Amino acid sequence: MYCPVCSHVDSRVVDSRLSPDGTSVRRRRECDECGFRFSTFEECELLDTRVVKRNGEREMYMRDKLERGLRRALEKRSHTEADVRGLIHSIERGIQRLKTAEVRTSDIGEIVMNELSQFDKVAYIRFASVYRSFEDVKTFQDELSRLEAKSGKESKTR
Repeated sequence: MYCPVCSHVDSRVVDSRLSPDGTSVRRRRECDECGFRFSTFEECELLDTRVVKRNGEREMYMRDKLERGLRRALEKRSHTEADVRGLIHSIERGIQRLKTAEVRTSDIGEIVMNELSQFDKVAYIRFASVYRSFEDVKTFQDELSRLEAKSGKESKTR
């Protein structure tokens, strides 16, 4: 890893720590040339995963597209950056569990909806209204009723 100060090629790892959720590693490094200390983060990437869109087109999975959609749904909600990163990791783990080189956008959408329904109900409704193309208030109310029923069942089993 190049030093961000002097651009020297070699740095050494001084300390490594696993994130609390176990999805990334923080490495504290020191430049061999100038002694500057800096941190890097290592996390798992979805490589070689193609997304099959509704119209049949295929494109490589792009984390930033997922993140943009989630951030829109989570806008003005009180979540830390670590919470959002954890949500993204949970969604990507769900995609990885499918164990397939091609994933349909509908599969990704359902994974996102499932994770969001547990993470933030308001963000879930925002995402669902766009993802499922709610056309009228009735459709919106039906989804709210379904969410309330699901929450009621979960609280009774606890």
